[in-house]
Amino acid sequence: MPARAANRMGVPMPEPYQTGPKSTVIETLSRRAWLVGGCSVAVLAGLWWTGGGSAGEGPFEVAKSEDEWKRVLSPAAFNVLRHHATERPYTSPLNKEKRQGIFACAGCDLPLFESSTKFESGTGWPSFYRPLVNAVATSSDRSLIVQRTEVHCRRCGGHLGHVFDDGPPPTGLRYCMNGVALRFTPAAFGPA
Repeated sequence: MPARAANRMGVPMPEPYQTGPKSTVIETLSRRAWLVGGCSVAVLAGLWWTGGGSAGEGPFEVAKSEDEWKRVLSPAAFNVLRHHATERPYTSPLNKEKRQGIFACAGCDLPLFESSTKFESGTGWPSFYRPLVNAVATSSDRSLIVQRTEVHCRRCGGHLGHVFDDGPPPTGLRYCMNGVALRFTPAAFGPA
């Protein structure tokens, strides 16, 4: 019976860990499998994430250069609307806005939501159950592990937030919007 292989300290090694021609082939195959598997995961992840694209794939009625957008938007609004950032929850003053009026795109002033469709979602962002007709467009967002539906302004392509299917009746939808991407205009009552 051949002697069992030992490690550097002289301790006998169990059969699967013995060195020699057989284990070298197995180790090479294992390394090769890990390398191929890792590359496959990277390629698949790349294909998954590139499917998301940008929210605004024009042309849009309102089109500006990056420099023009920077001049007309605050830095926070620019990051959200043009670079798909998300504002921190519970930081928007629009969370507490209860007056009647219209929520419009902060980039191009297109009316997006009526205040009557706003509800308290408990998420920390202004939430609505229905946009105005022909106000928003959606696209697939794969920037996180889960696929989400991104909402953007149909006139300028600005990123507004995401829509989820956990909202209240009558639609069952929750348009979870970044407050910095919106501008509120109170309703005018009576003669001017």
